[in-house]
Amino acid sequence: MAEDELAAFRERWKQELTSPKGDTAPSSSGDEPGQSDRGDLKNRYFEDLKNLSKARGPEQAGSTEDQVGAGGGGGGEKAATPESEDQPEYVSIARSLLDGRTSPLRDRIQEERTRRKRQFHSRTSFYSASLQQLQPQRKVKKDEELVDQLIQDLNEVNDIPFFDIELPYELALKIFQYLNCTELGRCAQVSRAWGVLAEDGVLWFRMCTREGYHQDAGVSDSPCWKSTLRDCRNSAKTMRSNWKNRVGSISQLQFELGKVLCDVSSCDNYVLAGYTSGDVRLWDTLHWDSKASFLKPNGLSANTDPRPHVSHVQVNGTVAAAAYEDGCVDLWSTETGGQPIHHFQSPGGRIQALALSPDSPVLGSATGPDVRLDCADDRGYWRTIRRARLPQTVESLVLVPGRDQQRPLAALAAGDAVHLLDPRDDEPRTLHSVYGHPVTCLDASDSHVALGVKRAGWAMHDAGNKIHVYSLETGKSAVCVGSSLGDFTCINLRDSPPHLLACGNKDRRVRVFDLRAGSSVASLYAHHLGVTSVQADDWKIVSGGGEGLVCVWEMRMGAKLWEMHNRHPVRHVRFDTSTLVTANVPDDKSPRGACITDDDLTAHRRHRGVICHYDFSEDALSQENILPICRSDYIGSHGYNYNISLTVPYDRVSASHPSH
Repeated sequence: MAEDELAAFRERWKQELTSPKGDTAPSSSGDEPGQSDRGDLKNRYFEDLKNLSKARGPEQAGSTEDQVGAGGGGGGEKAATPESEDQPEYVSIARSLLDGRTSPLRDRIQEERTRRKRQFHSRTSFYSASLQQLQPQRKVKKDEELVDQLIQDLNEVNDIPFFDIELPYELALKIFQYLNCTELGRCAQVSRAWGVLAEDGVLWFRMCTREGYHQDAGVSDSPCWKSTLRDCRNSAKTMRSNWKNRVGSISQLQFELGKVLCDVSSCDNYVLAGYTSGDVRLWDTLHWDSKASFLKPNGLSANTDPRPHVSHVQVNGTVAAAAYEDGCVDLWSTETGGQPIHHFQSPGGRIQALALSPDSPVLGSATGPDVRLDCADDRGYWRTIRRARLPQTVESLVLVPGRDQQRPLAALAAGDAVHLLDPRDDEPRTLHSVYGHPVTCLDASDSHVALGVKRAGWAMHDAGNKIHVYSLETGKSAVCVGSSLGDFTCINLRDSPPHLLACGNKDRRVRVFDLRAGSSVASLYAHHLGVTSVQADDWKIVSGGGEGLVCVWEMRMGAKLWEMHNRHPVRHVRFDTSTLVTANVPDDKSPRGACITDDDLTAHRRHRGVICHYDFSEDALSQENILPICRSDYIGSHGYNYNISLTVPYDRVSASHPSH
């Protein structure tokens, strides 16, 4: 019987598919056997569906009735639509079978959904529960599930970060210290807890010192290190613009009684100069009225007539030193000035090299092949800690920075060898020695020693003059750079950025090398009489030449920003973030007419040399910050100072002084 009914149902289905839409199959209670039975079977099927929906609850029943539609006779909203009325009965049956609404899986799916919903409600906060109560009741369960999912996602976003519930504040701060400014700003927008961490003053203090600002400051020195770092960055940006456009004040450091300039040294805000008259002058550019500017010579040099010339001067943050032609060395305090705090006489005669440690009170001097190291003890008393004698005459001497004052390390160039002098060693160590290749220049940083080596002969295998860089830790060559036909005349490794080396050559070029790759970063044709001094930082190069020209270069573009010219060769160049000190030192220390008693003061001024101090942190728009050479009317005798090629100033001077 069941097989006959199934066959009859299939035949009925086939007729409905082949019949036109809207037509109904002929039905009669007595035409076909079993027709009423099939109708009763279908009615019982839909009645069972309705009873099942009522048993599952009002919401599920409504959903079932809506889904069953006209096929079940429930009279729902879908049953009222024309589309539902036109659908055949088998379509509703097939949809219910495909959706699993009449299968046993329906109960398991519903139980799983109920379990997940209970877990979700147990995790939600009071705020999410209140939001759910405010929302209107949805008629369709699908929409309610979407809203619940949205609320769950929002709650997951607003959950307490793991730093607040798992990590202590100090440990979270330890993690945040590896972030930069941009990353800290993004973390501050995550939550209040992260915002407090990202605004911590210790983080911004370390970032400020890491970028080179306020190295000697403490955490409690500023109420807001974030604002301090912002101000420092803005100031650095303004300073760079002033450097590029030469905006700032310019001062010429003159000492009328000093005769001809012999040597200049500068460190921090101190500038030290020695003259042929035996006078030594110290300028404190931060406090121009400092009493330490007046340095008195020792009694022996003061009573000598004529007084010996000053051959070398050196200065750091605490002491200033000067060596004279007669072999005397004087040492003064930069804080008190006045009388020397230390004095000694070299038995070998003239001092060939004088060096002062940049960060500790340690003095090194060389007379011929003899070397001497002096330092101050804890009570301030100076004593000699090491004496040595080298096989050859010492030509240059540098003290390695970053060393303890009781254990200094000196690098000495003597002929074709470079030696290291350590007070703890019995004999000086030989760092570099190549027979027939003399060392032309020398410099040292806290970890490396750089030396320029002159080639010998014209052999084909000789690739030219080189710069060898040795590691102080291993004592071996780290890198060899350069291949120039000219001799290297100056090297600046101590003041250069890490892994960079600036040097000058007689071939008129300024070069910057990357020690990591051993390649050239910049090569600039700068001075037609050779490069005499150079210094570089991360974006600019300042060089001085034998023709008296000071040039400022932009390293990345290799372009000259500006230049200044004076009569004599540039023997000293040193700059920091906001200041630049240059010194033009004459080669002829006894020019004709340069005596202070001569009537022609113009000749004396012209041959004495000049020291220029540039301050790029000040505005040069005021009249006081304009150089005298730009304010003169060519009437006074000082018109010779003009060096900007507007006209030949000596024509006016000659007219007023016929003897010139």
